[in-house]
Amino acid sequence: MAVHSQKRVTQRSTNADALVETPLPPSELQAIFDALPDVVFFIKDREGRYTHVNLTLVRRLGARHREDLVGKTADQVFPSRLGGSYMIQDRRVLAGETIENQLELHLYANRTAGWCLTFKRPLRDGERVTGLVGISRDLDAPDRQHSSFARLQRAVDHMQANYNTPLRVQTLADIAEVSVAQLERLFKRVFQLTPQQLLTKLRIEEAMRLLHTDTRIAEIGQACGFSDQSAFARQFKATVGMAPRDYRALVR
Repeated sequence: MAVHSQKRVTQRSTNADALVETPLPPSELQAIFDALPDVVFFIKDREGRYTHVNLTLVRRLGARHREDLVGKTADQVFPSRLGGSYMIQDRRVLAGETIENQLELHLYANRTAGWCLTFKRPLRDGERVTGLVGISRDLDAPDRQHSSFARLQRAVDHMQANYNTPLRVQTLADIAEVSVAQLERLFKRVFQLTPQQLLTKLRIEEAMRLLHTDTRIAEIGQACGFSDQSAFARQFKATVGMAPRDYRALVR
């Protein structure tokens, strides 16, 4: 499987174009990503089976060797409720879709969990899709040394206090005393997320906490600022990889 490019791969890149279009063969890419403990890297074939994985993914799945994953699909190595969701996502990419900058909470077989940004794109031989390549980068702590951190934190404080209500980006920009365009750019620089992604993260984290209780799922969605139960279920599954009721069953 050839992976062609002219761009350099950088540690902080979240754009897999720089990864897919490198002249390095997959085995050398795999070796490079072995050195990045905060990045999961993988290549899959046309059937969604892993052909290359970095050691970060191996360790997070509780495996001992790379060979424990190669040749298997996501539903064979992840917890059952998660694996099926990842397989659906893979099929979208194998059908030609690119998934970029997707905020996800990954739950691994060894019980580790963490927020990340995921990028997946198809690999092609001419017009034919031959597989997919992906990276998931862990979210870093906010850059508190940035000159705009204090003003952005005022907007974040407002989000944390009002995540269960409709929030307008213009309101957040006014609180931070910047334009909407500046707010979007600075949020990406300081928090690695857009304002909407950070709001989603706050809502999903609270929903996960409430799903450990006996509160009805419809009430949880409403309490976390979602317009209705179906909107809550869609966003939760897109972010966590499983439906709210499945997450509740898993944690119990």
